Amino acid sequence: MAPFYIGWSEQDITPESPVSLAGQYYPRISQGIHSPLFATVLAIQSGDSHVIMVSLDLLGIEVDFQKQLCLDLARVLPEINPQNLILNAIHTHNAPALSSRPFPGHQEFSGILSVAEYRAFLLKQIKKAIVEAWKKREPGSIASAFGFARIGHCRRVLYADSSAEMYGCTARPDFVGMEGSEDSGVEMLFTFNAENRPVGLICNVACPSQVMEATYWISSDFMGETRKRLKEHFGRDFHTLFQVGAAGDQSPRDLTRLFSKEPNFWQEEGVVALGERLFFAVTRAFSDLSEPVSSTPDMRHIVKVLSLPRRRASNTEYLSAKETVSDILRQSSEEELYQSFCEEVLRNEKITGRQGPYDRKGHPFVLFRNARAVIERFSDQDHHPFFSMELHLLRLGSMVFVTNPFELFFEFGQRIRARSAAKQTCIVQLCGGTGGYLPTATAEKAGGYGGLIVNGQVGSEGGALLVEESLSAIETVWRGNP
Repeated sequence: MAPFYIGWSEQDITPESPVSLAGQYYPRISQGIHSPLFATVLAIQSGDSHVIMVSLDLLGIEVDFQKQLCLDLARVLPEINPQNLILNAIHTHNAPALSSRPFPGHQEFSGILSVAEYRAFLLKQIKKAIVEAWKKREPGSIASAFGFARIGHCRRVLYADSSAEMYGCTARPDFVGMEGSEDSGVEMLFTFNAENRPVGLICNVACPSQVMEATYWISSDFMGETRKRLKEHFGRDFHTLFQVGAAGDQSPRDLTRLFSKEPNFWQEEGVVALGERLFFAVTRAFSDLSEPVSSTPDMRHIVKVLSLPRRRASNTEYLSAKETVSDILRQSSEEELYQSFCEEVLRNEKITGRQGPYDRKGHPFVLFRNARAVIERFSDQDHHPFFSMELHLLRLGSMVFVTNPFELFFEFGQRIRARSAAKQTCIVQLCGGTGGYLPTATAEKAGGYGGLIVNGQVGSEGGALLVEESLSAIETVWRGNP
C-alpha cells in the first residue's frame, strides 16, 4: 500500500460588510454576525493519487465560480488536477449570495458588499486554504465511525387530498402525515497525524444547516456551533469538514411536535441544541471507535460526467400555466406582485410569536413565478433535453463518498445506501454545482414547494438514473471493476 498523506486548513470567509443573504425569494440584508463562515479543506494523497475536499459555509456552489477557482488554482498549484477538486456547501441560508437575484424590481442596495466583491474575496480565501492544506500534507491515518443524533426531519406535509406543502400546517384536520422519512445517522471519518492524535473529521448529516434561515444574521448555523464545540474538545487545530447527505426534503424541525417540549428551531436556541446533539454524537463515536486506524487505506477516486434527462413540462401543464399567468397579470403587473409579496413578508415578520417561514407559497407572485417556469421549461426542453453534472466517487478505506449537485430528496439517498457494495456510504449533495431540488415521483404528483418544475432541473426519472449511476460508480471503486 502507498503511504497516505493528510493536510488540513480552514480560512474565514465571513464578509466584513453587510451583504445580501442567499436562500429566500425576498431580499435580506445582513444585520450582523451570529457565527463566522469558513472554508474547510482536506488534502489527501496516496501514491500518485490526490484529492482536495472543500466544504463551504454557503448556500451552494455556482458552476462558473468553481470553474474560475480551478483556473486560478492551475496558476498557483499546477500539480493539482482540477478534476480532483470536490466542493460542497452546507446550505446555510445565512451566507452571502453568489449570484444576483433575478426578481423584478431587484436593486443594488447601497452600503453592502456586492456579489462580485464577495466572490473575489471568497476565491482568495479558498485558494489560500487549499494551498495551505496541500503544503501541510504529512503522514496520517484514518478511521471511519458512525453515530446517531436527532437533527433532520421531513419538512413536506401531506394532506388527505394527496397534496403536499413544504412547512405546511400539521394542525389541520386533513393532515395525514409527513411525505417522507428521515435519518438520525451520522457518518464520520476521523483523521490522525503521525503521532496518532486526532486532527480532523469529515461529518456527514442528512440535514441542511439552516435553523436561522428566516433571520437576518450571517451564520454557519448548527454546523458552525458543532465545529466550535469540537475545537474546544479536541484542540484549536482540530478541523471539521461538514457534508449534507440526501436532504432535499429535510429540515432541522419536527413539524408535528411544534416546539411544545423543545427549543425553537427557527432561532438561536435551536442552533445550540442541535450543535450539542451533534457534538455528543461525534465524541461518543470517537470514544467507542472500534475500526482499526489505518495509515495505508485503500484510496480510489473517479469522476463521471452524467447527462440526466431534464424534467419536462407536459402540454397540459403548459396551457394551464399560460392561463394562470394571463389571469394574474390581468390583476397586477409583475413588479406590483413582487412588491406585494415582499410587503406581506415584512408584515408576517412583525407578528408576535410567529415563526418562519414568513413567505406564503400561495401568494400570487409565487404562483405567477411557478407558472412562468413551466412555460419557460416547455419552450426550452426540446432544445436542452439534458442536465450535465459531475459525479465524484471517492473511496477512503471502508467508506465511500458519492456526490451530486442537487437538493436530493431523502428517498434517493436511501436507495443508494441500501444497495451500496461499500461498508459505509456517504451521499454528498450540493456538490460541484447547483441543480435545484430533485424530487421523488410522489413529490411531483403532490406538488408544493420542492416538488415543482420551478424548483429544479431534474425530476424523478433522472433521480432513478442518478441512483443507478451512483451504484455503478461505487461498484467500480469497491470491487475494483474496470
